[in-house]
Amino acid sequence: MSNKRKIVLSKGEIYHVLNRSIASEEIFVNKRILSRAISLIDYYRFSHKLSFSKYKKLSVKERIEYLKIIKSSNKPVVEIFAFAFMPDHYHLLLRQLTEKGISHFISTFQNAFAKYYNLKIGRDGGIFKTPFRAKWISTDEIFLHISRYIHLNPVTSYIIDYEDLKLYPWTSYPEYQKGVREDNFINTEFLLKITGGIANYNKFVSGQVDYQRKLKKIKTLLLE
Repeated sequence: MSNKRKIVLSKGEIYHVLNRSIASEEIFVNKRILSRAISLIDYYRFSHKLSFSKYKKLSVKERIEYLKIIKSSNKPVVEIFAFAFMPDHYHLLLRQLTEKGISHFISTFQNAFAKYYNLKIGRDGGIFKTPFRAKWISTDEIFLHISRYIHLNPVTSYIIDYEDLKLYPWTSYPEYQKGVREDNFINTEFLLKITGGIANYNKFVSGQVDYQRKLKKIKTLLLE
């Protein structure tokens, strides 16, 4: 099987990025591990001289100063619009801001997570499949549908009920309930501008729950 990507990832374009664990191993399984994964995608939006593990060893004051320097001198390599972490895979909705930005971001995130995960459970070796999958998002309409698909993943898979989605921390959906904030590493402004606000987006998402669950069942039957 070829490890070469079928599409070219272009600067300024938006992509739905997905990757799964090798052999469908359930890796995103508890609060500590999931919190680490989210911290890593936040951290590695920028290019860093320090690995995240070394950054964590700094004092609180040193961390604040370090991030100020990084964010004032470096442009993010990607912009994050949405995420969802499932037991054996993850989804990201990203805009590439620099040449090879997405590839760099995914590589640093996955490598850092693999080191952390392997240390925690006492194992060696790779965790994620190669290469990761990426689909170009060509229109605002597709962007909205993919964001909804990503946010509904834990509902579709019966991990949670839809009523709990607004507070479910392992997707970016709760961030959208807070509106547009400068301190948020998720860009909520772009999507909320398209939909006309959070009330409209919530309605857009809630109207798809049953259909997306049915679609998942159909796909499962076809695969079997």
